[in-house]
Amino acid sequence: MDTGDLAERVMAGERRALARAITLVESARADHREAATALMGEVGKAGRQALRIGLSGTPGVGKSTFIETFGLFLVERGLKVAVLAVDPSSARSGGSILGDKTRMEQLSRHPMAFIRPSPSQTQLGGVARRSREAVALCEAAGFDLVLVETVGVGQSETMVAGMVDLFLLLLAPAGGDELQGVKRGIMEIADILLINKADGPLKDVARRTCADYAGALRLLRKRSQDPEGFPKALMVSAVEAEGLKKAWAEIEALAEWRRKTGTWERTRAEQARHWFEEEVRHGLLRRLTEDKPLAARMRALGEAVAGGEVSPAEAAAEILARLG
Repeated sequence: MDTGDLAERVMAGERRALARAITLVESARADHREAATALMGEVGKAGRQALRIGLSGTPGVGKSTFIETFGLFLVERGLKVAVLAVDPSSARSGGSILGDKTRMEQLSRHPMAFIRPSPSQTQLGGVARRSREAVALCEAAGFDLVLVETVGVGQSETMVAGMVDLFLLLLAPAGGDELQGVKRGIMEIADILLINKADGPLKDVARRTCADYAGALRLLRKRSQDPEGFPKALMVSAVEAEGLKKAWAEIEALAEWRRKTGTWERTRAEQARHWFEEEVRHGLLRRLTEDKPLAARMRALGEAVAGGEVSPAEAAAEILARLG
């Protein structure tokens, strides 16, 4: 495969080339991984950066509707928007629905938008392991904003937070009281909470829910990477396209503050270091499965550990010594 030619076409903004490149980086085949590594080295020379936004929310909160409405709002303002929507994969069969393009019909047809559904492949947090490389490819292709949607089924969302600049959490009206909002975990990594479905008979409920979450956020310790007033809670209606202008203004304000203070660069540097370490870990795990004698010894030691013949620490030390 001529990765140099593919890289040039990606950087020229060819949508078909971008789709092909993402397929390549998502592949688990050894020869594809080698080509993908070369490709990422080529596109990295472009030095382009987009605003990376993560979005999570429980099923039924209206993520797809919000992404389509918000995406159309942005492209109408002249921004090129890429959406990496990660679908849940079956832990048993590995299959996934990949229906985001049908749920975002208008946005998927817009020439300024690119939607790529990808299977989560049972990865923790519902984020495909190669999503970070897909984000980088979209940046190289000249997109201004890359939105990464996670499955949002209660798993850890810290993985997506480790590859984006801002993290949005979509919530439903009456989704919880103020004490519910104080819960640690995802509330601590969210930069902006968006109370969706703030329309019709739910508008008053959404207003109360928003106030509850705003109060909860004030109880959380202020983070060093936040300006005054962040994180914050806002109301939006994806169906009526209400509140989007306010939400976008807050997103831009937070991103600009982080750029001016150097937080943006520091965070991206830390993320790059983290993903380097992750690549090393996955490489070691891959060796354990691809090296047949080593894999056989690991199975044998597993049986010995289960039978009480050797301690887990001793068995692990032998495997690690063999890797050395």
